[in-house]
Amino acid sequence: MRYVIIGAGAVGGVIGGRLAQAGHGDVVLVARGSQYEALRDKGLRVETPDGPHTHQLPVVAGPEALGTLRADDVLILAVKTQDSAAALAAWGPRPVEGGGTAALRLPLVCAQNGVESERLALRTFQRVYGMCVWLPATFVEPGVVRAPGAPLSGMLHLGRYPSGSDETARAISADLEKGLLEAPVVDDVMRWKYAKLLANLANSIEAVSGVLTSEEGIALFRRARAEGEAVLDAAGVAYASQDEEKATRADKITFEPFDSSPRGGGSSWQSLQRGAGSIEADYLNGEIALLGRLHGVPTPINDVLQELADEAAREGRSAGETSVAELVAAVDARCAAIVD
Repeated sequence: MRYVIIGAGAVGGVIGGRLAQAGHGDVVLVARGSQYEALRDKGLRVETPDGPHTHQLPVVAGPEALGTLRADDVLILAVKTQDSAAALAAWGPRPVEGGGTAALRLPLVCAQNGVESERLALRTFQRVYGMCVWLPATFVEPGVVRAPGAPLSGMLHLGRYPSGSDETARAISADLEKGLLEAPVVDDVMRWKYAKLLANLANSIEAVSGVLTSEEGIALFRRARAEGEAVLDAAGVAYASQDEEKATRADKITFEPFDSSPRGGGSSWQSLQRGAGSIEADYLNGEIALLGRLHGVPTPINDVLQELADEAAREGRSAGETSVAELVAAVDARCAAIVD
């Protein structure tokens, strides 16, 4: 199989790099702008506790550069969810050798936070797979990504969407596991992705107020998560428990500093730091808000987190410009308004 990594940023870069390091020769990276130029000119540098690894992999700026896709291609969608619709529209109609299109014939794996991309993909793609990405990774600079996890770089639960598993999922898993990425094949991948969604409700707090280290920030996340759990319970959505997640990961992925760089934040924090102009809050806190409205559960905490994260992205603010105290005050005011 050839892996086409659509979105060779932090997560996509680490997946592509680990596949290449494990000896999988057929990996194509898809990137734009300065990332495309750096990957083309200097290769992909993946910094990990077992050393820096540079891979000279084929890189393209879009599907047109690949021409007709191969029948054994696997598309790994690793863009942010807010960019999914454009990527799906670009890749779905591409012709595949032997006839048909990518949407008709090729497997598409959604290696993303949130739970919306799989649903978007299934409107046009017939073979959609969900991937729950537990993969601490950072976009350092164009062409350079960092993965501090050890002894494994990450854990990637994988399965058919909306449910089930098959030989394709098992083949993908086998390739990933050669590269220090554990990839359990499960029939209920969305149960794992909803659990990750709950954890990702911290992303907006981190992006707006900085890496979560204070008790005040952690307490706010617990409130957002409790609200999220209440919404998922009301909607009848199953999710893996925190105890199950902890037992599954055990000590397989721990942060292992390997240079003097301070630990940065997650994907939303990185979006603000890079001045990306967009953030995934609409598909994290916004998913809870959506389900809350559908099922009659107020979501003032996640509403405020979504609004402030979106505002920070629109206005080009850097991560951490708003204090945790200001964020808590805004949340408390919204909660009080609902009570009144």
